[in-house]
Amino acid sequence: MAPAGKVTGFHKEGNDWFCNAGLPSDITVVVDGIKFHLHKFPLVSKCGKIARICEESSEKALVTVLEEFPGGPDTFLIAVKFCYGLRMELTPRNIVMVYCAADYLQMMDEYGEDNLLSKSENFFHKNVLHNWKDCILALQSSDPVIARAEKLQIIRKCLSALSMMVCTDPSLFGWPMMMYGSLQSPGGSILWNGINTGARIRSAESDWWFEDISYLSVGLFERLINTMETRGIRPEILVGAIMYYGRKYLPGLGRWKSGQSGKTRTVASFSLTPAVVDQKVLIETIEKLLPEKKGKSFCCFLLGLLRVALILGVSQTCKDSLERRIGMQLEVATLDSLLIPVYSDSDTLYDVDCVERIIHHFMSSESRITSFSPPSLDPETSPASEPLRKVAKLIDNYIAEVASDVNLKPRKIRYLAEALPESSRPLHDGLYRALDIYLKAHPWLSEKEKEELCNIIDYQKLSIDACAHASQNARLPLRVVLQVLFFEQMQLRTALAGCLNVLDTESAPAGPMTVPSEMAGQIVQRDGWITVVRENQVLKGDMESMRSRVGELEEEFNKIKQEMKKVTKSHSSLSSPRLVARKIGCKLIPRSTDAQPDPVDSAGPTPRASIEQARRSHHSRHRKSFSLF
Repeated sequence: MAPAGKVTGFHKEGNDWFCNAGLPSDITVVVDGIKFHLHKFPLVSKCGKIARICEESSEKALVTVLEEFPGGPDTFLIAVKFCYGLRMELTPRNIVMVYCAADYLQMMDEYGEDNLLSKSENFFHKNVLHNWKDCILALQSSDPVIARAEKLQIIRKCLSALSMMVCTDPSLFGWPMMMYGSLQSPGGSILWNGINTGARIRSAESDWWFEDISYLSVGLFERLINTMETRGIRPEILVGAIMYYGRKYLPGLGRWKSGQSGKTRTVASFSLTPAVVDQKVLIETIEKLLPEKKGKSFCCFLLGLLRVALILGVSQTCKDSLERRIGMQLEVATLDSLLIPVYSDSDTLYDVDCVERIIHHFMSSESRITSFSPPSLDPETSPASEPLRKVAKLIDNYIAEVASDVNLKPRKIRYLAEALPESSRPLHDGLYRALDIYLKAHPWLSEKEKEELCNIIDYQKLSIDACAHASQNARLPLRVVLQVLFFEQMQLRTALAGCLNVLDTESAPAGPMTVPSEMAGQIVQRDGWITVVRENQVLKGDMESMRSRVGELEEEFNKIKQEMKKVTKSHSSLSSPRLVARKIGCKLIPRSTDAQPDPVDSAGPTPRASIEQARRSHHSRHRKSFSLF
């Protein structure tokens, strides 16, 4: 047994902690229901708060309760060990708690030299703030004492240190780079078993810290991003960190990665506990953090975020803001991400109303937002592109996808198509295709409803293939088909006239070829019609050559006929008709001058007349068949 007054440690019995000093306890401190049976002298000599409590009480066996003690019983035990002069260890995981507990107990240097408050402060500044891993651990452990840690500026200093390290090459700090599988020296060379190999890092990736900060709570993550933004870190890097954090705690966003690698990169090779996150709060926080920028993967992420927001039922303000952000960069959206299902009680499969609102935001946005990367590096969002036409093509494809929904009303289709101006579609082929799919999926529509839908199409802007399909489409109303045929004839005449003018100009012997600007525009616009006209001209030439060949055949046939007549006359003078008939294989019926005449047979034609009649009928058929040429 230890001698009286010599403290060797503490032991726990149920919910009570006892000091192994061999002396009776004269003060009992209760922290979160746990009782610590201690002695006044070591506590009063180090803790200003306990000293003041003892001065205010005259009881020999004092019992006091410490309300809302930072860190709970475990942290108080560390402070008690320090007061008794026992060994206690400060680590990045408990430094914030001990720091706040020392402040709570008022363990300043005036109550003892090198007291716990100054000791914690020195450890925090010399060890924690200079190490990435320790800063992350300290921040993660600060959630239970966030208010007091804010008061002591612990949070602000950690966030500032982390943002500074992100701005700096990680090789300068000797942090473990997981992508190389070995440590680095402060000079940036790779170490193997502590020996400088001389090998240098090829490049430092900008997303090495995404995984580490994803273990912070939503509030700390938000503050860290804001701190990094004030330090001038590029928006695309911050957005990458935000997207990584969101995909980690919102599983529904994992699908909308737009081809990004799912490889996890980390600098701090230590185990952390994922933060407990309220998904609604997270979505609203992410929406506030996202910058007003434009990018294909960023827009895809916004649409995925909107899906999750609709599922979780976040505030209307957050949903409106997401729709507005998407509308401002709708030209870089993809069809797959735009197909948002309906998550409420509705007959339709897709949220068409949401897409309609996004289109209105696109049309009402006065100034276009800038993209993350320069135009030369991101051709899809270059200023030279035409966002309106891209959106029109996207919406036409969207209508074609949702058109097969049997519960989709015709007015929804019309609203989507008419939400964009007429100038957004140089051709209406996509709109016609979507409308044809809708009519095929809704055969019960009345003629009036079909005509109202068909009025959204400008048939003068249909291509040749679309016109050919529309003119034979049984699903279209008869009036629409006639209208298509009318415009088709007009376009063909216009294109033919323009083509003939061009051909005449090309065949001119001298002088430069000049085509009026209006006619040139028609020719460029109707290049498909010109191709058809040229094919018709080739066909017409083939028909002319066929007509001349038929004429040659008729002449040869007439010559053969004349020769046969001559042969027939020469033989008639030498032999009887019966002999000629036998030679050519015909059997003649006896004439009226024969022995037994037959009145019925005598009325029939002679063999020669039958042959001549057959030849004439065959010849007339040939002439009729080619008379159309």
